[in-house]
Amino acid sequence: MKGRGNLVAVSAPAAAATDDLMRELVAHFREQRDTLRREWVEQMKAKGLLAGLTPAETETESVTIYDTCVGCLETGKYDGAQAYATRMAERGVLRGMTPEQILGGLLTLRDVYGRSLFHRYHRDIARLSAALDIYEPVANKILAIVALAFIEEREKVVREEREKLVRQQQEAIRELSTPALRVRERLLILPIIGVLDSHRARLLTEHLLRAIRANRAKVVVMDITGVPNVDSKVANHLVQTVDACRLLGATVIVTGVAPEIAQTLTAIGVDLGRIITVCDLQGGIDEADRLLGYRVIATDPGGPSFQAARAQEG
Repeated sequence: MKGRGNLVAVSAPAAAATDDLMRELVAHFREQRDTLRREWVEQMKAKGLLAGLTPAETETESVTIYDTCVGCLETGKYDGAQAYATRMAERGVLRGMTPEQILGGLLTLRDVYGRSLFHRYHRDIARLSAALDIYEPVANKILAIVALAFIEEREKVVREEREKLVRQQQEAIRELSTPALRVRERLLILPIIGVLDSHRARLLTEHLLRAIRANRAKVVVMDITGVPNVDSKVANHLVQTVDACRLLGATVIVTGVAPEIAQTLTAIGVDLGRIITVCDLQGGIDEADRLLGYRVIATDPGGPSFQAARAQEG
């Protein structure tokens, strides 16, 4: 017979007596099902453990949990408890239920079961002790299953939220690393710094096209001074970006092409005729001003301050 803390050898008659008592307990819990379940629900209401559940949900959940526990006691198997605990944990987390609600509800049910056994066997302490020896391990096992399922589900949700946050941060960093800056009306500057792989090149194109539409830009100066190298895939993607910008009515001027990159572009056969290139960023801005019809005039001939003004027609 299984004691509360130790395993001891039992005779066949003792094992048969234990089986008989177990069946008696199952019959008792099923006979008292409505009474004990209502008592359980009332106690959970009093403890505030049913917050967020509708009356219909309370009815359905309490019946299912009650019957699942009795089934585990009868069969000695916990597959049903495991499956239900997983579903309950998933729904609980999504509904925002707390660990106190889920585990507190099962602890309350365990107490309701225990008190019902005390009332039934309080005149026979030996039989009450034997009944608790059968019932308590089952109740504790179910509690452990539910607690573990809830912890695993909570860790899963936390992990998914963390991964989502990391993706959002990575996206924000990529956008910050390729900002399309509005210099003046219809003119954007896109400084690119760091390694430019195919994935980042695609993001760059998407970000740039949105910026062109939002700012109604006509000219974009794309400065790649800070790009250490460009492979054939990225080079072809830049050409496609230039073409896509042209479809939106914007001309792209590429500046800051390093000698090594120029040699690479020539060696891999990129169609440079489709790209306007200028030596440096200042030269690119000057070319953009020319395309937009701006001329630069000094606001203070003796000082460094300048402003761009639309050239007079004619």
